[in-house]
Amino acid sequence: MSYSLPPVNWLRAFEAAARYASFAAAAGELSLTPAAISHQVRSLEAFLGYPLFERLPRGLRLTDMGKAYLAPVRSAFDALSVSTVGLFGVRGETTLLVRVPISFAVLVLSPRLDRFVRAHPTISLRLVSAIWADALPADNVDVDIRFGHGSWPGYRVTPLFSDPTVLICPPDRGAARLNDLTSDRMIHIMGLEYDWLRLFEAHRLSLPPGSPRATVDTSLAAIELVAAGMGSALVLRCFARSDRARDRVAIVPGIELSQPQAHYLLTPDSAVSAKPEALVFQQWLASEMAALAEAEPPAKVRRRRPTKSN
Repeated sequence: MSYSLPPVNWLRAFEAAARYASFAAAAGELSLTPAAISHQVRSLEAFLGYPLFERLPRGLRLTDMGKAYLAPVRSAFDALSVSTVGLFGVRGETTLLVRVPISFAVLVLSPRLDRFVRAHPTISLRLVSAIWADALPADNVDVDIRFGHGSWPGYRVTPLFSDPTVLICPPDRGAARLNDLTSDRMIHIMGLEYDWLRLFEAHRLSLPPGSPRATVDTSLAAIELVAAGMGSALVLRCFARSDRARDRVAIVPGIELSQPQAHYLLTPDSAVSAKPEALVFQQWLASEMAALAEAEPPAKVRRRRPTKSN
């Protein structure tokens, strides 16, 4: 098959110039002169028959065609990087710094990491379980996983995994109904405090006033309190079904809430091209999360017939 493609060095010049909005900055990265970068971009524009940049007094601005072309060019370079590392490995050892919420790290990521390590023995992983995501500068992070509504100014955001919320209680109360648990201590997770209210409203029940409660900052801590018999909690279904939680807490049957927040992969808008090893890890993680999603039934909000709370 014959491919009608421009030279790779023209595409590299275009991608770097688009990332920096500057021929001079792109030249510094590619060890060329600004004039060489400008010449290669003009050659690419002539080849395509469309202008890709508006030349401004200070810097560059992508045209509509430039914006449309940038995404597949970056995707192609990413795919080549991933394939090269996946097939031929990494020369020497390299370390990836992965920032990840602690509950996701312990309950979802850790049980699966051995598969990645065995497939890529020359890539070392350094996990930073930052509860508050901004505690570590973005420039130091190779893979950034966060939980939230999907809006982080200054970042490109890619959905990773979403899951509904379920109600968990101590194992000896696994057959209980929601209204049977209203006198128990409600364990709240910071940032998800309204989930209890949403749950009771979905089942047309009133949230008991003055009910005992405890507040923690992670789902992992909530699971530990439930396992110790301290009360009930609302956590993501994948957390409740994890190896660490499965035999220590019970999922109350018939109760599920859709969760508006999810886990995302973040890339700073200002970031230079990601390490090939980081792209390999992201691709592996996306595949693992897709398999996990397929193993779970679709999320629903299930309502019981209204009953009077205790």
